[in-house]
Amino acid sequence: AGVLQRLRKIYHASIKPLEQSYRYNELRQHEITDGEITSKPMVLFLGPWSVGKSSMINYLLGLDDTPYQLYTGAEPTTSEFTVIMHGPKLKTIEGIVMAADSARSFSPLEKFGQNFLEKLIGIEVPHKLLERVTFVDTPGIIENRKQQERGRGLPGSSKGLWKTWHNGVRADLIFVVFDPTKLDVGLELEMLFRQLKGRESQIRIILNKADSLATQELMRVYGALFWSLAPLINVTEPPRVYVSSFWPQEYHPDTHKDLFLKEEISLLEDLNQVIENRMENKIAFIRQHAIRVRIHALLVDRYLQTYKDKMTFFSDGELVFRDIVEDPDKFFIFKSILAKTNVSKFDLPNREAYKDFFGINPITSFKLLSQQCSYMGGCFLEKIEKAITRELPDLLGSIGLGKKPNVLSCDITGCGETPKNRYRKP
Repeated sequence: AGVLQRLRKIYHASIKPLEQSYRYNELRQHEITDGEITSKPMVLFLGPWSVGKSSMINYLLGLDDTPYQLYTGAEPTTSEFTVIMHGPKLKTIEGIVMAADSARSFSPLEKFGQNFLEKLIGIEVPHKLLERVTFVDTPGIIENRKQQERGRGLPGSSKGLWKTWHNGVRADLIFVVFDPTKLDVGLELEMLFRQLKGRESQIRIILNKADSLATQELMRVYGALFWSLAPLINVTEPPRVYVSSFWPQEYHPDTHKDLFLKEEISLLEDLNQVIENRMENKIAFIRQHAIRVRIHALLVDRYLQTYKDKMTFFSDGELVFRDIVEDPDKFFIFKSILAKTNVSKFDLPNREAYKDFFGINPITSFKLLSQQCSYMGGCFLEKIEKAITRELPDLLGSIGLGKKPNVLSCDITGCGETPKNRYRKP
């Protein structure tokens, strides 16, 4: 609680003033709330219809044959984003109520309108694990156009609902679930992976219902899955793939029971690491957000300074700035940021995005960074740089010093493999 309070204080004092002054949320469409800072880790389950996403959540939480279990079936059964979270008793919460509650991390979704909130529902369950993590079950993706037209799929899901979800809510772990009968990657899944660009370290691939195949068939299916996903996940290190059957039934005889059990334990360790590293992940996320806000402010400042330099008494301000926005390279807008700051070229935002940004926000509505200072409050830029270089790293270091080592390890469980966590400090 103390670390979260310090993190909130740093964000509100050093990051948010610059974020609001230069309207960063209108560029990224993501606004950090107190609920997001204090929220539990979120695990997102997605993939084709009827691959076992809801069954997997039931199994992980032990909800089968209880009043709390999610409905499952061979046909598409989940038609909305279902958030499974902790509560004192079984309770269903409408999406519009969840978005209106500022204490939750779903309030950013309110700005996306009533149509989206009707596709959001929350279920509170009195389960111990949900005190530390939140699960999100998602509508199954259907590539068949006829079924989409009948309303079983999510028409325009990747362009509409999925884009809305990923812009509004940040997941800490993303389980993309497949089964041996649904390995085809169509336009819907392709667009979905595009939305996940930059989050490859959070993606885990699940090959579910693995005990339904003989060994030779399983090897072929495993290879086919990698073949289908290779063009979509363009990273040097392939994503972790878990091969098992995540349901309470016994494994089929004459299958690799030991392998499936080890895979299951390894997945649970992966989930446990995300829960254990909640604080580190939060601080790293806020620092990354602060870096982006700082870059955005520097760019707007550079656009404004260039505009002021080019303006004369007889100039048409609109024509002058249109020339700058249409060809920023001619005025060295982005190159000057790279030359004068320690910003990486890979962190620079898309130049085209600033055409839309300045179309809504006139350049004359902003102040130069040099004018964003006060005697009592100091300068906005200096405060955010101090947060990035000193305050947030110091907060991260204070957690590492006081943290006990994780007792759940493969030496105890015998899982044979420790999942990698890119957020854990060496």
